[in-house]
Parts: sequence; C-alpha cells; structure tokens
Amino acid sequence: MAEPTSRRTSTPGRPDADVLTNPRSERVRSVGRLSGRPARVRAGLFLAEGPQAVREAVPAGAVRDLYGTVEALERHDDLVVEARRRGVPVRPCTEEVLAAMADTVTPQGLVAVCRPVDVPLAAVLARRPRLVAVLAEVRDPGNAGTVLRAADAAGADAVVLTAGSVDPYNPKCVRATAGSLFHLEVVTGVELPEVVTGLRGAGAAVLAADGEGEQDLDDLADAAHEGRGALAGPVAWVFGTEAQGLPPAARALADAVVRVPLHGRAESLNLATAAAVCLYAAARAHRPAGGSGPA
Repeated sequence: MAEPTSRRTSTPGRPDADVLTNPRSERVRSVGRLSGRPARVRAGLFLAEGPQAVREAVPAGAVRDLYGTVEALERHDDLVVEARRRGVPVRPCTEEVLAAMADTVTPQGLVAVCRPVDVPLAAVLARRPRLVAVLAEVRDPGNAGTVLRAADAAGADAVVLTAGSVDPYNPKCVRATAGSLFHLEVVTGVELPEVVTGLRGAGAAVLAADGEGEQDLDDLADAAHEGRGALAGPVAWVFGTEAQGLPPAARALADAVVRVPLHGRAESLNLATAAAVCLYAAARAHRPAGGSGPA
C-alpha cells in the first residue's frame, strides 16, 4: 500500500488542515531542491528557515508558502495568523517532512518558500542613498550574510553584491542575515565599475576597505566629527574577499582606500568584522549631534 502523503489534524486558525506526511512526495522534493542554486534560478524562489527569518519574511510580503510542524505552528500562532491574513497558504507537516525540505540538519520547525527580494541598481540610486555596502566578488555565504546583517544594524540603505559574488539566496547566506535580508534593498549581479559610477553619480563617496589602505579610518572619523571629509556625506563602502582583499583594479575605482587601524596585536580583521567597523563609523558620522540614529 502506498504511503499516505497527508493526514488530518487541527492547527491554529485552520481546523482539520492536511498534514504533509510523506517526505518523498513531489511537493516536498521540489521545496527541498531550492537549497541548490539551479533549482532556485529555475523556480525564481528560495528558502527561509526558522522562526526569525520567517517572522521577517512574512511582513515583507516575500513568502509564497509556509510549512511548519504542528508544534511549531501552534507555538508561533501569531505568525500563522499574520501569514494567512496576507493570503499565504500555511501547510502543516511532520518533522520528517520538514527535515526533507530544509537545508539545515536540525531545522527549527518552520520553512518558508519565498520570492526574491532584490531590486535593480537604478531603484537604489534614485533614492540617493546615504550608506551602502558593496560586496565585490565575495563568495563565502556566511561572510556575505553577516555583512548584510551588519549593514542593516548600521542603518544602511542597501547592499550590492557584484557579479561573481555569492547568491544572497543561498540558504547559509539567508540564515547568516538573521532576517536582515528582508529589511534592506539588495542588488545583485552588477559589475563593479557600473556600481561605482552609479553611486558616485548619486552623490556618494566611494571608499574601498583594505588593510593596506593609505587612509586611516580613525582619521576619517575625526574629520567627520568636524563636518568634513568623506564620512561626513553619503558613503559607499566596497569590501573584497577575506583571503585576497580587493584587487588593484577595484581599489583604483575608489575615491580612497581606507584601512581599519589595529591597535592591538591581531594580524588582521575578518571581512564581516571590518565591514561592521566601517559601516558603523559612517553611521556615527551621519548621526546628528545628540541624536540616536542616522541623519
């Protein structure tokens, strides 16, 4: 006898809903395939796993379908109600089914199938952003996601991932953003010269972060405190790979190459840490005197 694909149960906001029980069903397999880039590109969809990511994805209007174990749906009933209010189908499933869908070994009870949230570069430039992070051929998904999270925390307007960078919808990258993917404008797949030209045309100073930079971040921060220098106005920070940094051609595109000073004995900072320091230096420079946020 064939294994049933669902059974009936009661879930928040929808009595007697079907529970998916067969981890080998085509529906479950098609969701699980979204962990791979080819399937994401073909379907134009990606996965957000866990309560934190799903809680940010739902109000952003990014969720197409929400799957969860009965226990998780009951625990997060407010999220379920909000999803259904927005017309999102909520599909209860067993833990085995959820594990077959998720990219993580121990999923946290919820998996959302989401629509891409990236925007064209022109849309970002039209708003004349004050603070932008540009990832130049950064291929590590954990690093990229952590920089995106730091950019969100620093109040950045957008993050740009140039051509050759990691797919921001890679499951590891999505997890590393901790929901910040759904807060920022994200641009993908644009060549670095086009990004730099566009941002400069929108009024931003383009600063390349590099450990061998000629200018010191502390000096720029001091100048900004006096209302002068690159950090005093709109800024776009360009970050390269952790292992190799920015190539000479990328450095040459910037208005200045800036190093984060090392006051202790550490040999260097990793990409995400250096990016957070640079982004917060710009955010602090933009904050009005006595204020609590960017100007």
